Amino acid sequence: MMKSRCSVLCVVGLLSVVGLFGCSQETPAEKTKAAAASGNAVTEAAGQAAVDSIKTPMDKARQTEGVLEQSAEQRAAEAKKATE
Repeated sequence: MMKSRCSVLCVVGLLSVVGLFGCSQETPAEKTKAAAASGNAVTEAAGQAAVDSIKTPMDKARQTEGVLEQSAEQRAAEAKKATE
């Protein structure tokens, strides 16, 4: 009787260990999702770099435009004063 209990306990223990290891493995679908997620991150980083390379000169152009507008307003005010 003791030998059969020990056998049953060993079998149950082995099955539980095999079950735990089997459940923790990734399925091929999960690996594909993980690869796609990392690919999306790379694509987003490249896209953001492209946006930044365009955005910086545009910001500088907007600043220059603001300075030119202020200068034009000052000149217009001076011209108006001179004609009064």
